[in-house]
Amino acid sequence: MWFPFSFTKYEIRNERLYEQHGLIRTVYDDVQLYKIIDISVTQSLSQKIFGTGTLYLTTRANNVPEVVLENVKDPRDVKDFISDLAEEIREKKHLVGKEFYGHETYMVSSDEGFDSDSDE
Repeated sequence: MWFPFSFTKYEIRNERLYEQHGLIRTVYDDVQLYKIIDISVTQSLSQKIFGTGTLYLTTRANNVPEVVLENVKDPRDVKDFISDLAEEIREKKHLVGKEFYGHETYMVSSDEGFDSDSDE
């Protein structure tokens, strides 16, 4: 059974994404937007009918490697908004390379190609 109300709230302010969920026991969590490195969207048939979707945010936060935002209205627009805002904050903070992505960053020069299917 699907209910048209939720006990989960999402809010973006102060360069962070805040999540609050629960009725009896309320949990509060947040992640800094610049730590979001990938966002994907899924929509079930019922979510398509109601214009909602689920966003999966992959982060570089140690305590929260993935954030799931469920039943978000206009999910593709929200994905683009969060992605653009995260990139804007990274540029403002001058976060690039190993400072952001960690020490396991791999660089490929423009002269070299990368083929993950090769048998070499």
